[in-house]
Amino acid sequence: MLIVIGGLPATGKTTLARLLAARLGAVHVRIDTIEQAIVRSGLARQPLGPAGYVVGYALAGEHLRQGLTVIAESVNPLAVTRDAWREVGVEAGVPVAEVEVVCSDPAEHRHRVASRSVDIPGLRLPDWREVVEREYEPWERGRVLVDTAGQGPEESLDALLRGLERVEGSGS
Repeated sequence: MLIVIGGLPATGKTTLARLLAARLGAVHVRIDTIEQAIVRSGLARQPLGPAGYVVGYALAGEHLRQGLTVIAESVNPLAVTRDAWREVGVEAGVPVAEVEVVCSDPAEHRHRVASRSVDIPGLRLPDWREVVEREYEPWERGRVLVDTAGQGPEESLDALLRGLERVEGSGS
């Protein structure tokens, strides 16, 4: 299965993706990690455009064809990237679950943006203005929506797992 997790920065995507990968024994493909590796190579600077996503699609497809479950995690702000992730799953012949992670409490979200720490060497995290002004297209397709406001990571993981069970039960 391909599980595509998207949402604005500091909503809890990476935390959820890591917890879910550990729970399922899945591969976690994180676009921030890929993009920063490309920058560190000296071949490019931020913003990279589609390069990180294209590498992510290739890695995810490779792992899926090996029979592994993949959790692809990124902001995934555009319909074109969401469609591309879906196509990766279709080409690999696996079900695709799309997940949007939000933090519906603006004060909590802003606090997360201001207080989080960098876990990828050299990665510059966006400030609050950059987060709220970021281009982010509304999701047109059905997806699992996980609101992390006011709850801990394990509670959010439980909500995500319940949502994924509904997707698997529907045959999507």
